[in-house]
Amino acid sequence: MNQPGTLAVLSASMFLVVVDNLIVNVALPTLQRELHASVTSLQWIVDAYSLVFACLLLAGGSVGDRFGRKRSLQVGLVLFACCSTVAAFATTSRGLILWRGAMGVGAALVFPATLAIITNLFTDPIERAKAIGVWSAVSGMAVAFGPVTGGFLLEHFWWGSVFLVNIPIVVIALAVGNFLIPDSRDPERHPFDIVGLMLSIVAVGALVYTVIESPRWGWGSLASNAGFAIALVALALFVRYEATRDHPLLEVRFFRNARFSAATGSIGIAFFCLFGFTFLVTQYFQFVRGYDPLSSGVHTLPFAVGAGVTAPIAARLALRLGTTRVVSTGLFSMSIGFFIMSRVSADTAFWGPVIIAMLFMASGLSLVTSPSTEAVMGSLPREKAGVGSAVNDLSREVGGVLGVAVTGSVFLSLYSPRLVELFGRIPGLVPALPKGVLGQARESVGAAYFIGQQSPEAVRPQVMHAVSQSFMHGFGAASMFVSVAALIGSIAAFRFLPARATSPAP
Repeated sequence: MNQPGTLAVLSASMFLVVVDNLIVNVALPTLQRELHASVTSLQWIVDAYSLVFACLLLAGGSVGDRFGRKRSLQVGLVLFACCSTVAAFATTSRGLILWRGAMGVGAALVFPATLAIITNLFTDPIERAKAIGVWSAVSGMAVAFGPVTGGFLLEHFWWGSVFLVNIPIVVIALAVGNFLIPDSRDPERHPFDIVGLMLSIVAVGALVYTVIESPRWGWGSLASNAGFAIALVALALFVRYEATRDHPLLEVRFFRNARFSAATGSIGIAFFCLFGFTFLVTQYFQFVRGYDPLSSGVHTLPFAVGAGVTAPIAARLALRLGTTRVVSTGLFSMSIGFFIMSRVSADTAFWGPVIIAMLFMASGLSLVTSPSTEAVMGSLPREKAGVGSAVNDLSREVGGVLGVAVTGSVFLSLYSPRLVELFGRIPGLVPALPKGVLGQARESVGAAYFIGQQSPEAVRPQVMHAVSQSFMHGFGAASMFVSVAALIGSIAAFRFLPARATSPAP
């Protein structure tokens, strides 16, 4: 069997899903202008895909285990391509949010299938660690290549091209994968857990939706408290129900294994920090630094270099040094990178603190994801690889979705009042603004910069400086927030993540 070729096809399929999670970030300023999207709408354009993806991952992994992982992968790729095509021609932010969510259904079938097939294909622990290292390296590089690809397309075509680029990749993956990818499934057939699926969707969906909307509702308001309560009750019911079933959607007893649960948590924290930061740094490059979309993407390439170099060796380092040291070091490295970015200003040199911060983040992410993924998959029996992969991916997606939601909320809570304060110091500006424009500027950085560009020439420099200072105020606080979160994750991994498996997977 052509294992390298199969790994290449699976990595390309996974690359597609990860890139689409991030490629839209570089288009956010364009979408603000073209679709008149607010900050909340931009959050939903990013989060609709991730939210649906996260809600259905457990179902996607279970479908692959039950009906065959190759078939699940192929169906997911076709669905992903069809929804991408429709999304490219959306005319409103609501329409784009809808089809981004539909793309998440396809992604939920694709992502867990790739890792589950790798786990069944590479049965030797050392070879599996190498394969997962390659898989993780591709995932890390996608974080940077998404913005680069999006920037190139936006430079030469209209914004819908960032979705149409998925089509040729899907066609190639389907054609080549049909010959190279072996099929595998759980030999034990059992009824599909519909109740467990619905409870998991309610728990994840209520949590993420509440976090995103709470800044508008008000933290501590009745709606916010109700949303968190629904999520907590649904999660409790899900755990209790799954623990009593003979064939659950998710075997919650897996979490009694400290290696499985701590590794899953480490992945979630890493992507919570990464996605939250990425949501803002794209706007930093384009609005504050003045880079065009392509240049903005190119300036993220150091991240790809750091991830590509570190990921292939990270899993092997874990085999030699132990998972505890490697994963905790990775989260600590990410914390350093975010801390450096919290101290940058509007005119900080890119070839200095910014690039150094990116290398810390990228290498840190790879040191977390590759060993943690190997720890999760190595803790489970091979026939449960689909659900195990789904749990691994769920921690990434829920972490990422919450990262965008919480970090965006932290940013807005500081950006908005500072903008109003600084605008108020500019003589005659606020009374001269048309009705509702100031409110738009408080919710949309793009709208605030547009106000600055259209302001009278006498006050334009003051207005632009006020917007830039307000953005950096919120950006610095949000970066410090994720830095602290990564540091707490590093301490937790060092304390709770076992260095090695105490016993082989049954």
